[in-house]
Amino acid sequence: MARKETTNKAPNTPASVKDGAKCKVIGGTHKGKSGIVRDINTSKTGQITITVVQADGVRFKTLARNVAVD
Repeated sequence: MARKETTNKAPNTPASVKDGAKCKVIGGTHKGKSGIVRDINTSKTGQITITVVQADGVRFKTLARNVAVD
């Protein structure tokens, strides 16, 4: 049985993810992609979602906990 890799990095908070910040996705579907944070939303359940715009203009949404801010 494989062990799940864990990190000691704390999840991002609204204070650490800001509009216009450069970020790299470190988990989830878009892992390995990077870009600029453009839209930050908080869902009813408290999850923070962001829209990331890549250099080529492609946009995608991901959870803030899945990104590392540069």
